[in-house]
Amino acid sequence: MSGISEISEYAYDENSYYNNNIAMLAGEITTLPALSHEIYGEKYYITVLAVERLSGKRDLIPVTVSERLLCDYKPRLKDIVSVIGQYRSYNNYSGIGNKLILTVFAKEISCLGECGEVELDGNPNQVFLNGFLCKKPTYRTTPFNREISDILLAVNRSYKKSDYIPCIAWGRNAKYIRGMDVGTNLRIWGRIQSREYRKYTSDNETISKTAYEVSISKLEARFDDL
Repeated sequence: MSGISEISEYAYDENSYYNNNIAMLAGEITTLPALSHEIYGEKYYITVLAVERLSGKRDLIPVTVSERLLCDYKPRLKDIVSVIGQYRSYNNYSGIGNKLILTVFAKEISCLGECGEVELDGNPNQVFLNGFLCKKPTYRTTPFNREISDILLAVNRSYKKSDYIPCIAWGRNAKYIRGMDVGTNLRIWGRIQSREYRKYTSDNETISKTAYEVSISKLEARFDDL
């Protein structure tokens, strides 16, 4: 069995932008790394990690990896890997796909073995975010009266940049968060999830799209920071 660390085991430093945003994943590589972009001569590649839920359903999560992390390890299909990094957002100016691109930016990546040979021990999908509400939460109930609140969280990082992360709260967390004001400081613990949905086009046809968000399991509001 391969043990997965818990985010709670990491020392938290309020003065560190890195610790505002921590993502830890373990799952199967489903696409070989493809060149995404290049910054100051450094190339970045994107791959997709399939991370299994307790229900057996898998979340397909994009992961961005620098070429520097690929010097000692070349990802292969069906490899089981662990990734530690940050959940980041980028504007998509291509006009194709979602307007906001969400990806786990890898700080560390390591191979745990091949699919079928590795049994993971621990939570394979964890994220911690410390940020601020960008807009009023959207509160709704399902036909089965399940309460849901959708929020957009701005998480600061270095060089005066911010990541804008969609999050979803359920039940009592949804009720608690629904009346909060823009600018409220929230700490959120949860998991990154993907979900497929159908969207109507201008020709009244539908296309399949994928949404990514953080499903909140625990949250804290810090009103003293306003």
